[in-house]
Amino acid sequence: MTDAVSELRARSDALLAARVLTADGDPAGPIAHALDVRAAAEDVVRVVVQEARQAGATWQSIGDVLGVSRQAAFQRYGKPLDPRTGEPMNTAPLPGAAELAVATIEDLAAGRWPQVTARFDATMRDGLSEDSLAAAWAQIIGLSGAFEEHGAPEVVRAGDVTVTDTRLCMEAGDYTARISYRDDRSIAGLFIRPQETS
Repeated sequence: MTDAVSELRARSDALLAARVLTADGDPAGPIAHALDVRAAAEDVVRVVVQEARQAGATWQSIGDVLGVSRQAAFQRYGKPLDPRTGEPMNTAPLPGAAELAVATIEDLAAGRWPQVTARFDATMRDGLSEDSLAAAWAQIIGLSGAFEEHGAPEVVRAGDVTVTDTRLCMEAGDYTARISYRDDRSIAGLFIRPQETS
């Protein structure tokens, strides 16, 4: 942990020096240094979380301290091992997954079924035809009215796929579009379910 703390100190010192040097210059200059400090602080948190885990802390107790769920704490700081190989799993989401989800949703809303199904992986192609996809979308429209807008996708890595959850706002109800992408950017899963209400 001393390396992470030393790096945090060095970046904090650079931030303070930049604030003094730019007092008469560009007021936005210290922002880059502040971002460096934030990144270094995150590195310290990551190291401390791993030390806490090695000492026996549960993900629930870590999540409580961080103010998040145990699942969110694990997803951010955990190092899951692939049960097939015993090697650390890739936990980085597919770059551009949010944009892929938005494009898929916009194609659904516009009725561009061929564009959606063209992105399916082999299993999806075998299980969901263009006609079935159109029928499923028509069912949602029949229950909740026309599509109005979508929210910003939430993106997380789950094993071999990147999962996106996007809120869909219809005239008379809200849904979540869960779309999973493989690393080759093909669609491995597509589910639209009513939004959970609290």
